[in-house]
Amino acid sequence: MRRAILIAAVALLAAAPAARAADTRVIPAGVTVRGLDVSGKTVDDAANFLNGYLTGFLSRDVVVQVGAKSYRLDAKAAQLRFDWLLTAKRAYRAGTTRPDQSTPVDVAPVILHSTKAVRAWAVAVQRRARRPARNAAVRITLRHIFRTHSRPGATIDAKALATTLDNTLNDSRAPRHVRQPTKPVAPKVTAASVARVYSTIITIDRSHFRLRLFKHLKIAKRYPIAVGMAGLDTPAGLYAIHDKQVNPAWHVPNSAWAGSLAGQTIPGGAPNNPLRARWLGIANGVGIHGTAEDWSIGSRASHGCIRMHVSDVVDLFRRVPIGTPVLIK
Repeated sequence: MRRAILIAAVALLAAAPAARAADTRVIPAGVTVRGLDVSGKTVDDAANFLNGYLTGFLSRDVVVQVGAKSYRLDAKAAQLRFDWLLTAKRAYRAGTTRPDQSTPVDVAPVILHSTKAVRAWAVAVQRRARRPARNAAVRITLRHIFRTHSRPGATIDAKALATTLDNTLNDSRAPRHVRQPTKPVAPKVTAASVARVYSTIITIDRSHFRLRLFKHLKIAKRYPIAVGMAGLDTPAGLYAIHDKQVNPAWHVPNSAWAGSLAGQTIPGGAPNNPLRARWLGIANGVGIHGTAEDWSIGSRASHGCIRMHVSDVVDLFRRVPIGTPVLIK
């Protein structure tokens, strides 16, 4: 057992790192570290002296001002470390290698940090400080289209901020409060281009049986229409044209009003197909189509769709692209 204990002890001694030998070299006169006089001290004594005086000061957080907001980079998050022993060794080397021993020399502290951690923090600040641009848009009413103006956004250059922080952390004399400028983010849609983006808009006025076509935010044409009867009202809301068909087939709903035709598909152009000439689909089986029942225009007569005179729906069809907003009210 004693032999085993002895072998284990020898193994532990072999695995243990060798203790650092004391550095008793004396730093020559006229040497300072950031204004602190270390001349006449051994390297080890100078290291302990610098640790006591500078570690707390050099480990301060950095405050970044972006606009009216401030963000704090914690020294620990940056993995900031003041290497006082290496600084003391550099002080000794600077004192012994200067050409003129009577010339004072001031040595910069050795400050280390993680550039990777700083860059990650700068990207996080960029995300928090970013203000997205607001695109110009439109407010649609039955009779008018109103333009809403755009607003530029703002962001910061994360790479430039990381570089500023690296320089600040490396320089013991640099102030730990920095201001990072913002740069504008242009909106994708401006007031000048909104008329192009919203080139076509349709509104359905159920009370006055009127379809209005707007081109480039201005009224282009008005058409008389029929809308859904009581109990089968044309649904109100903001929709969009999602499909267009010439001489559409009629997929008859499974509803009581459809009678014996319920669930069937009536071919386009068939005499018993009420969808005449053109179809502009809106939502949930509701669309704009021509009708043979011209007498119904100007009334609540359909099963939810918007009816038009055949000549009118043919005219409308060529003017309206898929995706056109449709306000029904």
